[in-house]
Amino acid sequence: MIVWTTAEDDMTETTILAFALVAFIGIATPGPTVLLALTNGSKFGTRRASVGMIGAVLSDFVLIGAVALGLGALLAASEFWFSVVKWIGVGYLAFLGVMLLRSKGTLDESLRSASGGGSGSARSIFLKSFLVAVTNPKGYLFFSAFLPQFIDPAAPQIQQYALLALVFASVDFMVMFGYALLGSRAVRMLRKSGAVWLDRICGGALLMLAGSLAFYRRASA
Repeated sequence: MIVWTTAEDDMTETTILAFALVAFIGIATPGPTVLLALTNGSKFGTRRASVGMIGAVLSDFVLIGAVALGLGALLAASEFWFSVVKWIGVGYLAFLGVMLLRSKGTLDESLRSASGGGSGSARSIFLKSFLVAVTNPKGYLFFSAFLPQFIDPAAPQIQQYALLALVFASVDFMVMFGYALLGSRAVRMLRKSGAVWLDRICGGALLMLAGSLAFYRRASA
């Protein structure tokens, strides 16, 4: 049971910790943004991969803001708009998956350097992580079902959604940083062929996620 402080209409620490724990479990389960953090870490090092993490965190605020404004409910109610967002997401995930499958590996001298080199502009890294989240309708539906459980309908809504967005984004960044660090460390221990297979595994996983999204159906009203 969720406890609320009635005097100040603020969430208790217990509520916030419960939300953070559930968010951590959901985020730590490999999804598109986590896989991108892993591959960005292996390609460019954690420093440049952090640009992609910022893009993913920004998408958290966009998704939660959209849900607060009712977009999640719109996608749950409209088959047309749900399908539009879904197929954009499917296409983008599939595109990223194919690109990783065609990769020739990322293990080179620049990657071994302390600066964490490698090709890829900051803008490209940022947009990939941002777009892969905002084009996934499952995110909107997830937040639409998940967030209200931690919202007190008798208290101001905007402040509560803003606090939950900050908590979720913080947890998301920490998890992604962990995956990026894992990718950065792992690629230094791999040979060239190992780096190729890391890209292919992540690419195959993104294609599987694209396939699962293609068959995903919104709940009937």
